[in-house]
Amino acid sequence: MISIIPSDINLSEQAQALAKHWGFNFIEKLSEHYNNSHYLQLTPQHLQLVQTKKNSYGPVYVDFTSGQSAHRRLFGGGKGQTIAKAVGLNKLSHPVILDATAGMGKDAFVFAALGAKVILMERSPISAALLTDGLQRAALDNNIADIINNMTFLFADARQINSTVQLNETPDIVYLDPMFPHRKKSALVKKEMLAFQSLIGDDNDSNELLEISRKTANKRVVVKRPIKAPFLDNCKPSYSMTMKKHRFDIYIT
Repeated sequence: MISIIPSDINLSEQAQALAKHWGFNFIEKLSEHYNNSHYLQLTPQHLQLVQTKKNSYGPVYVDFTSGQSAHRRLFGGGKGQTIAKAVGLNKLSHPVILDATAGMGKDAFVFAALGAKVILMERSPISAALLTDGLQRAALDNNIADIINNMTFLFADARQINSTVQLNETPDIVYLDPMFPHRKKSALVKKEMLAFQSLIGDDNDSNELLEISRKTANKRVVVKRPIKAPFLDNCKPSYSMTMKKHRFDIYIT
């Protein structure tokens, strides 16, 4: 079980509450005897995932207010970008999109910024804790508060939709971006992906998601895949849209 550690003793009570909520261990101080490969750290700025190994990547956290998310919002190409066309945002004004494998929430933020109402679903408590922290902080930013208001987070396993998990509204589109096994580290694999893969593992049960998603979506299911990856569940899509590093497989429902 992963531990959460405050960067400052003044954050101990808040870190303890997060540990209780998400089911993490609470450690008040990081000592030289801490021997796990990862830990969560609560800082005054954000909650972050830290790897303890030598020469590892830097801290990973969710940030919708600056960096890549801000750049994509301002300069990403709007509804003309491939991901927007894949989910049908160039044709639909305000669709409901279920991002069933939300992860860090970056694609979901793009959808919401382009006018969609987005339901984010994530089953990993580590990803869920980081994502919740990012959403709460972003909601305080006047520049993007309206976008965040279009995003609703559910801590749940998408495979349980319509059994133990009930949605308040039927999504027009279900978007899937399951973790795909990378056999070697490369510049193409972002640090947060390496972080999650080394800690959480691959989504080896993602084939189950496609059938459930096709029964759930009103209009289409969109699956993001590495460019050379096989079709999810070996099921040929209605059509695909390709980019340099990955493609979108579209299943019309």
